[in-house]
Amino acid sequence: MNRPNWLRRAGRLVWALPLLAGTFAPLGVHAQAVTPDAVAKHYAAGVAAGYEDVLAAALEMQQAIKAFTAQPSAERLTAARQAWRAAREWYGPTEAFRFYGGPIDDDEGPEGRINAWPMDESYVDYVKGKPGSGIIGNRKVTITKSGLAKLNEKGGEENIATGWHAIEFLLWGQDFNDNGPGDRSFEDFVDGKVPNADRRRQYLLTITELLIDDLRYLVGAWTPGAANYRTRFEAEGLEAIRKMVVGMGSLTRGELAGERLEVAMNTQDQEDEHSCFSDNTHRDVVLNATGIENVWLGRFARRDGSTLQGPSLQALVAAADPALADKTTRDIAASVAAARAIQPPFDREIVGGKDAAGRKRVQAVIDALIVQSKDLPQAAAAVGVTRLTRTK
Repeated sequence: MNRPNWLRRAGRLVWALPLLAGTFAPLGVHAQAVTPDAVAKHYAAGVAAGYEDVLAAALEMQQAIKAFTAQPSAERLTAARQAWRAAREWYGPTEAFRFYGGPIDDDEGPEGRINAWPMDESYVDYVKGKPGSGIIGNRKVTITKSGLAKLNEKGGEENIATGWHAIEFLLWGQDFNDNGPGDRSFEDFVDGKVPNADRRRQYLLTITELLIDDLRYLVGAWTPGAANYRTRFEAEGLEAIRKMVVGMGSLTRGELAGERLEVAMNTQDQEDEHSCFSDNTHRDVVLNATGIENVWLGRFARRDGSTLQGPSLQALVAAADPALADKTTRDIAASVAAARAIQPPFDREIVGGKDAAGRKRVQAVIDALIVQSKDLPQAAAAVGVTRLTRTK
């Protein structure tokens, strides 16, 4: 069962100290080498680079989907699936840029259209036992970007109509395989083979284009030298540092450890894994954990093989409290390592008793993230951010 996207965002702040935003203590005298302004500016460059790379990868996915829908075949469906997986590799780390009311998830932000989950598949297309269900099966509904955006989460938070996971469902279909992902036939997109193949093609093309539009919006919000969110963020000083820590901490505890891992462990239900159609959840976990580490280290890998490295939170904290900075670095690295130990498919890892090997691996990630979540408020306090949550 899904949870409201806004409530998921709001609920992520429970990891932090229950304090109000906007109150900062003076930085220690040893924090002069790396300044909050420098860290904020480098972070902004990393965010911009991250969204640029996601957009580039998504555009490649769009080309693969266009090729597939123009001439459906098993080979072209495989290529589209591979392109989706490749694009997700670049989206996952950017989730560390969420949760503080930035361009992706402020009141007008597109996050709910981009990555909302889990979804009621029958809201979009046929499922087992419901052959005519979904928007695709209702030929009275016109398929347009604006129309589908309005239908997204309409009537229930599980009514996901757009974004990565709707695309994923159309490419893979429901997953009935214990040892692998869904296996939708390419013939679902071939006229005369199954009902509504034309609408299925149109739907897939439309939500892919909508995803591209939303990613372009995020790139624009973080483009340097423009009258945009990035310019304001770079001028915020310690408030920018607060936002960075809130993003990391909220993803760490509330979203990744909580919604994405603890819920699935408690229910042992495939429907509660993040990318349940493609069996890509193990990568989602690694990429989210890596995104947090990237922000901490001020290190952002690019699609071209280069690395953007600069003033970091780690360095800022180390100037004030070297021991705490070292501990936080070790703890974050431990959570990434634990995430990499999860074995696919994730829906098999979460099944069994408490001593099952897979459940132990997932629990190790949760435990590491909880430790990490306790470090981050201390790190923020060390550099002068004494209040993390905020009121309106």
